[in-house]
Amino acid sequence: MNTNIIYKTGVFPTIHQIIDLYANAGLKRPVADIARMEKMYAHSNLIVTALDNDVLVGISRAMTDYSYWCYLADLAVNTRYQKRGIGRQLIAHTKAAAGEECMLLLLSAPTAMTYYPQIGLRHLQNAFGVDREK
Repeated sequence: MNTNIIYKTGVFPTIHQIIDLYANAGLKRPVADIARMEKMYAHSNLIVTALDNDVLVGISRAMTDYSYWCYLADLAVNTRYQKRGIGRQLIAHTKAAAGEECMLLLLSAPTAMTYYPQIGLRHLQNAFGVDREK
C-alpha cells in the first residue's frame, strides 16, 4: 500500500477530475456527457476519494441507506497507481462509512471479475437487471 495516499469521505472532486480518472482507469461510463456525469454524482450519497498530494488517484461512488445496504456503483483507480491496494482501501473506507449493518453490493465489469474475490468479496449469483434505454 502507498503510504502517501490520503483517503477522504464526502469530498467531491471536480467533475473534470472524475472524468479524467475514469478515462485513465478505463471505466465504461458516459464521460463525454458532463451533465450526466454530474447527475450521477449529485445523486450518490457516499463518495470516498484517494489522493496523492491533492491529486485524485482513486474514487469510490456509492449509494446507501446507512442501515441495510450499500451499492458500490463505481470504483476507479489511476492505472499508474493500480496494484498498490488503493482499490481495496477505497472499498474498506466505503464499507466502514456505510456501517457494520450494511451489506456492500456491486456489479463487476467483466474485466474485474477475478479482482473482487482476490480482495475478499464473495461472488453472488442472484442479481437481475433492466437495461438502460439510452
